[in-house]
Amino acid sequence: MSETVARAWAVTRRDGMVLGFTDHDRALSFEGIDFRPDTGLNARAVVQGSGLSVDNSEAVGALSDSAITEIDLMAGRWDAADVRLWEVDWTDTANRRLIFRGHLGEVSRSGAAFRAELRGLSEPLNRMQGRVYHPRCSAQLGDGRCGFDLSRPGYSAEGVIVSDEGGQRFILSNVDGHDARWFERGQLVVLSGPAEGLSGIVKSDLALAGARREIELWAGLGIRPAIGDRVQLVAGCDKLAETCRMKFLNYLNFRGFPHLPPEDWLLAPGVNR
Repeated sequence: MSETVARAWAVTRRDGMVLGFTDHDRALSFEGIDFRPDTGLNARAVVQGSGLSVDNSEAVGALSDSAITEIDLMAGRWDAADVRLWEVDWTDTANRRLIFRGHLGEVSRSGAAFRAELRGLSEPLNRMQGRVYHPRCSAQLGDGRCGFDLSRPGYSAEGVIVSDEGGQRFILSNVDGHDARWFERGQLVVLSGPAEGLSGIVKSDLALAGARREIELWAGLGIRPAIGDRVQLVAGCDKLAETCRMKFLNYLNFRGFPHLPPEDWLLAPGVNR
């Protein structure tokens, strides 16, 4: 098989799109996936450790309109995509073995080329585990631990972009009935246009006259929204106990420790404990 071996990649994006690539000079097909030879995707040597060490590799390739586009990379549509790599006998694709499975990590680009870090299945073992004891809430707004339903009336709003400054600061129209700073630390989600589906974290939120809103994001979106695009604003949470109690009426689910003594108290001499 060594003389007829080729490598085949299947990359599954989070939106469900599956693309197949191969370093063979002809197309291959198996597991319901067509693996194309003309995409310019290839991989460096896969490093696979024994035990629980992290597998790692790097995929390199060329940007093309038919496969991996610069717009999709900038929009983050390839972030955390699932990756499978086989060694396959191109004369009989039933004779193959899976040698790597993981997901894409950091993706960088240079001109018409890109590099994507590959992270193996054991990579999450490097992350810190356990609960952090802190006065602020450790849950994410709307997740299972928080339990808050963000679809409740008053906690989201839709608007239209009427002004854009640098792709990071926007003036929205038709947003009324919310206090100033209501959406700070929340999300702006694009509902239409070329950036549809992208979202960013709100840095500042100012209420203006005429049901308008000035929204600034912490970072620009991968694709710049256009004037006239519709967006949705989702309320933000600063993870303080008072905010949970007064803004979201959700204090029973607060996942912080608001009465935890501060570090200065713990380090102060002569304090009875």
